[in-house]
Amino acid sequence: MKQGLIGAATAFAAVITYGVVTGAQAPAQGGQPAVYPPPAVKIQAGDAPGYAFDITKAEIDYVLKNAPANPPDRQLRVVDMGKYNLGVGIIRRGPTNEKAGDPVPVLWHDYTPEIYYITSGSGILTTGGVILNQRSGQGVPNTMNGPSGSGTAGPGSYSRRVGAGDIIIIPNKVAHGWSGVTDHIEYLSYRPDPDRVLPAGWVYPMLLRTTPPEVPTPGVGRGGAAPAPAPAAAPR
Repeated sequence: MKQGLIGAATAFAAVITYGVVTGAQAPAQGGQPAVYPPPAVKIQAGDAPGYAFDITKAEIDYVLKNAPANPPDRQLRVVDMGKYNLGVGIIRRGPTNEKAGDPVPVLWHDYTPEIYYITSGSGILTTGGVILNQRSGQGVPNTMNGPSGSGTAGPGSYSRRVGAGDIIIIPNKVAHGWSGVTDHIEYLSYRPDPDRVLPAGWVYPMLLRTTPPEVPTPGVGRGGAAPAPAPAAAPR
């Protein structure tokens, strides 16, 4: 039943999302240049897009500057990749302000793994182990991670300090939480979603939805058009 409902929602979202709101690159058709953004064409559930999606640094900076402080997790986009959804979020957390000996609060996500890429700041990331004081979510999937729960880190957990440039892969159902953040920690989170619990087509409301300026493709030209012929050599 869940797969059926999600599949129907995905098909509907695809009709909307792959239209003017995506800022994606539509493939050229019939020898015509590509359209930016793509036309509002119907995409069947299960079809993978034939074009790429851009999230520019300017968009990320704009969201970080203007979005409310809470929640600190901003899901930028959820793209229907054909056989799975893929979410990309930007997270910025301030000081954790814990006292010595305080337990580490952790989260887990039932269906969505995460891949963190730390962009700035540092902190102590705790993962794995037994989750104490477990509290399941209220059964309402959110746009960031879908059904999740919270608790505190217990026996078997592993803590390490991470900083800019580090990558951490966190499988679904694995505990993860922060401590030791004295200033801030900022990171991108990539969220594969094979169970399609994230809303395909989601775009963060404050996202600018811009498309980077196109530059000529080497050997092809601009917009998929054939390159202009080389000028004829001057007569000798």
